[in-house]
Amino acid sequence: MSVRTITVLGSTGSVGRSTLDLLSRAPADWSVHALTANRDAEGLAAQARAVGAERAVVADEAAYSALKAALSGTGIEAAAGHAALCEAASADNDIVLAAIVGAAGLGPTLAAVERGTNVAIANKETLVCAGDIVTAAARRSGALLLPVDSEHNAIFQCFDHDHPERVTRIIVTASGGPFRNSSEAEMRAATVAQACKHPVWSMGAKISVDSATLMNKGLELIEAHHLFPVRADQLEVVVHPQSVIHSLVEYIDGSVLAQLGTPDMRTPIAYCLAWPERMATPSERLDLAKIGSLTFEAPDLLRFPALQLAMDALRAGGSAPCVLNAANEVAVAAFIAGQVGFLDIAAIVGDTLDEIDAPDCVTLADVMAVDAAARRAAAQATGRRLT
Repeated sequence: MSVRTITVLGSTGSVGRSTLDLLSRAPADWSVHALTANRDAEGLAAQARAVGAERAVVADEAAYSALKAALSGTGIEAAAGHAALCEAASADNDIVLAAIVGAAGLGPTLAAVERGTNVAIANKETLVCAGDIVTAAARRSGALLLPVDSEHNAIFQCFDHDHPERVTRIIVTASGGPFRNSSEAEMRAATVAQACKHPVWSMGAKISVDSATLMNKGLELIEAHHLFPVRADQLEVVVHPQSVIHSLVEYIDGSVLAQLGTPDMRTPIAYCLAWPERMATPSERLDLAKIGSLTFEAPDLLRFPALQLAMDALRAGGSAPCVLNAANEVAVAAFIAGQVGFLDIAAIVGDTLDEIDAPDCVTLADVMAVDAAARRAAAQATGRRLT
């Protein structure tokens, strides 16, 4: 593989760190244009020095002076702010790894897509909130959206892209999270630490809580609807606690193709980085005999109403998924801050969906307006449930 240029948006997060681990194992193959973070100036500077990045960008302008000081004498350019993030994303990269958490990743990711750069997309909220806008931009520019999420990456590997009409169903797997067998009373009393203790994956706090509520699976269904040419009624979720099968694709002849692997994000990241080739990873190899058995069950939509809310938002269309995502971000932040209980998360999202109109969005400005309105409504709903 010839030397390729890359920008990593959100390099200090879990996906970003895994990406840099892979880049560090093949330094002759990669030239790092830029790394970005929210406000961790010291961590970002250390990463930039380690991989020889040309530029480092913090979203929080208040962290600029610390970043500039940390990079003093290195020759690495320091920058800050939303415009600088978008500039790094829209530079002449071969690939952009988009891993900024939440709706904050919308602008930079869209900037990369509009530039025509292939985007390895780990920010599911970008497609949840603005899927039609992002995919339309990709069609115009020729950018390829390469899914980093293990579930969508599995679908991407199994999907017949030349003959999508042959696909009858996509089945997204879910581990079930830490509360798969918990009672409603146990979930009502759940702590942040318990919600973040994922049984399989090691992730950041926000996505760990989403996994505990199963909201992450709902967001993934919406994302899959934009990534693959299938209807909402062709998308399903099945709980698979071992997290060995990452997703499945069913065809008109009854064949079902599945992608299997150990739960290590470096595998799907590597697939995106090397596409259309493959690259070596240090991921533990799958030992099915050692695992012994694989089990499956239907998700419990009564105990995990967040998944049902997401499925309803997908069917409703318009900007309902954007409202869903914004309300969920507000509710999860309040839970992590100890302001509301675990079961309040889905309730806040439901209240917000009931209150906010969800018109079609044509521009990113439209999306951000809906997002802002939903956040205000969710904040009010949160205030009514403060512990």
